[in-house]
Amino acid sequence: MLTLADILEALTDRRPEGAGTVITDSVIDSRHVIPGSLFVAIPGERVDGHDFVSDAFQNGASVAMIQKDQLANFRTLDIRKSAFISAGDLSTPICLRVENTVLALQQVARFWRRKLNLRVIGITGSVGKSTTKELVAEILSVRYRTIKNLGNLNNEIGLPLTLLRIGNGYERVVLEMGFYVPGEIELLCEISLPHIGVITNIGMVHAERAGSMEAIARGKAELIQSLPPEGTAILNFDDPFVRKMKENSRAQVLFYGLSSEADLWADQIESLGLDGIRFQLHYEKETLHIHAPLIGRHSVHTVIRSIAVGLVDGLTWQEIIQGIKQGHTQFRLAAVRSRNGSLILDDTYNASPESMLAALNLLDELEGRKIAVLGDMLELGPYEDQGHELVGVRAAQVSRLLLTFGPRGHLIAKAAAKAGMQGSQIMEYEEPEPLIRWLQDNLTQTDTVLIKGSHGLQMDRITAALEIES
Repeated sequence: MLTLADILEALTDRRPEGAGTVITDSVIDSRHVIPGSLFVAIPGERVDGHDFVSDAFQNGASVAMIQKDQLANFRTLDIRKSAFISAGDLSTPICLRVENTVLALQQVARFWRRKLNLRVIGITGSVGKSTTKELVAEILSVRYRTIKNLGNLNNEIGLPLTLLRIGNGYERVVLEMGFYVPGEIELLCEISLPHIGVITNIGMVHAERAGSMEAIARGKAELIQSLPPEGTAILNFDDPFVRKMKENSRAQVLFYGLSSEADLWADQIESLGLDGIRFQLHYEKETLHIHAPLIGRHSVHTVIRSIAVGLVDGLTWQEIIQGIKQGHTQFRLAAVRSRNGSLILDDTYNASPESMLAALNLLDELEGRKIAVLGDMLELGPYEDQGHELVGVRAAQVSRLLLTFGPRGHLIAKAAAKAGMQGSQIMEYEEPEPLIRWLQDNLTQTDTVLIKGSHGLQMDRITAALEIES
């Protein structure tokens, strides 16, 4: 386990005696502190972690990493000074004064990663990386002691926190890597040293920050460029942006997809509704029939790239299939029943044109009167109009009724009308309450409802309201 001595050595290149306190967890939120935690105080735009150092210590933190001097109530060791060890007393609780807490967190994670004997699987892409992370972890855990980053801890803060939670004995870590600006994934890889890199696809999401699809592709490719020659890049053959990344890889490349030109490919894909998907899988001279619990035909890419990781990491087919079927995975899309019996597809975590289209395709595969409740897609930048219009056209083809939410929802509604959907079938809402009331008053047990939009819209409120008394 990480100790105070490890933290001090990482930040000063000196390992003092008397600093054997074990760090049980590493957090940036004082509410998540457990006894023995390292609390990293990060000044943010709206909340400053330094205001919660006292709360962290009250909750049992052993060490707080700070970059401000106003915390006079707490014993503080200024490790910016070369003579810090002469202070002698390294008992906890204690504050460690550093120049920049985010950079210090990354430095400690970098140090700790290099002390761990494990293999790292990095996963990035515009759509599907979280679900892929979950399924890869399920598969690898059949043979190896495996850990993954929790929730959306996939950035320059969350990924180091994940690494610091890894104790001795773990053999594999599966790391989702987020991307907003060039150089971000390169930094995450420099900290974590991945052996296997998986790219899901390249889409419009985050184009507002990255600038273009080409820029997004270059940012995601940083994962592939970071892999060692003995590593493996697992690339989506069906995505031309991803396929081209082979040119930048020093590592071996395994292509997956729906084309027989890929190394690992699937065909005869069949949706079983809420029971998952079934397909035929081809690899080298073998053909297997796979049944996976993921919902929707589009999920086949998630399954086959997760299988690819298992194959590259030496698992048998029996172990891989066991991992797919063991059923512990928490996927983003949830199928629930409303209080009046309608089927609700809750996919409110986030949204991009690619994931919207995939969700609408899933809606098309299911029975009943199909209703699409679609919200704004944020951070599309120059692709905002195009992305919303594509979704509107597909919504017109799939759904009987379309309810939009948010100001950009008008782009979806307008495109749906232009594609032939009648005005009486389209309703636009700016606030959640009237939308919820309409659904509560008009849904029946024969309806199938897709609810999806960017996380910033908090459309999970709609699902929660529909589930009341269910």
